[in-house]
Amino acid sequence: MSSTPIDLKQPTEVATSAAPTRGRKIIHIDMDCFYAAVEIRDNPELRGKPVAVGGRADQRGVLTTASYEARKFGLRSAMPSARAVKLCPSLILLPVNFEKYRVESRRVQEIMRSFSEQIEPLSLDEAYLDVTDSPAFGGVATEIARAIRQKIFAETKLTASAGVAPNKFLAKVASDWRKPNGQFTVAPPMVEKFVRQLKVEKIPGVGKVTAAKMHDLGLFTCADLQTWPIEKLQHKFGSWGVRLYDLCRGLDIREVSDEGERKSLSVETTFDKDLETVAACQAQLPEIFEDFTRRMAKAIQEPEIIKALVVKLKFHDFKQTTVETNQFKTPSIEAFRELLAVAFARGNKPVRLIGIGVRLATKKTEPASAQLTLDI
Repeated sequence: MSSTPIDLKQPTEVATSAAPTRGRKIIHIDMDCFYAAVEIRDNPELRGKPVAVGGRADQRGVLTTASYEARKFGLRSAMPSARAVKLCPSLILLPVNFEKYRVESRRVQEIMRSFSEQIEPLSLDEAYLDVTDSPAFGGVATEIARAIRQKIFAETKLTASAGVAPNKFLAKVASDWRKPNGQFTVAPPMVEKFVRQLKVEKIPGVGKVTAAKMHDLGLFTCADLQTWPIEKLQHKFGSWGVRLYDLCRGLDIREVSDEGERKSLSVETTFDKDLETVAACQAQLPEIFEDFTRRMAKAIQEPEIIKALVVKLKFHDFKQTTVETNQFKTPSIEAFRELLAVAFARGNKPVRLIGIGVRLATKKTEPASAQLTLDI
């Protein structure tokens, strides 16, 4: 974690200096190594050392966050803690303290709201802001983002990175461009050029498994994706192919909104060749599960809100089945393997898509008795 205050006079990295941002002005704020940064701030003796926050290595825990010193050893979120300790024997592994992080998250969100009421928190450590109509700094989004980061540091001694762009997709990508403790702006005139050179791995939702599949298909950048018609993308990647068609062109019409709660979290993989047996399907689970746990570590801060595990299979004839159970509340390869076997038995035919995920409790959710639901 960097402890250097942000210099408001320092030039901001911008994809283009041609024209002022026009149209929508979206900012994505991403706290740097948030959980680890909070722990290091509260215990200065940890500064400069490899620190991670997560579950215990002897209880099959996973990391939620690793400091940049720890990342030099290859550590990352969602990595099993046991593997992290092997890669970095000097790792200082701290238990998760969600209440402490929630307090800091609320402080950060209050700072954001002083600049815009249109805020969409994604998790405790990141959020979107729509500053299109903000009068601050003459409506210059780049200056607003810099001021937000400065105020966050002044009040919490934590650093944040920011991305500024005409839509949510590009703003999120841009916030990762100058981490840690930096920001990047993609102005409208540069969108087309910026997106074309973007690696597919930078597209939110493209994990290790999907990226490998894309590479096998000769797809390495958004420019490569742009050569595919929407029908071909949909055939290879299912319904997500339609969204890929837009994203690889820098298009995203989603509004910044905090309405509604997340009800589920899942990942899906479509295979080039159908998987003929249940064993072949189960052999794919480790890589799919790795992508899933990486997303879960980022999006779900309270494991107790998981109310059910879900496995979805789409067969070669495009018929599909979903198996859901709340008998298991902790996602694991073993649990998903059992559900997959049940799902496969329902069709007992080649599989073209596997999806795994969880359903989440919401404020309106009532406790349910243990059950196994098999729906088509």
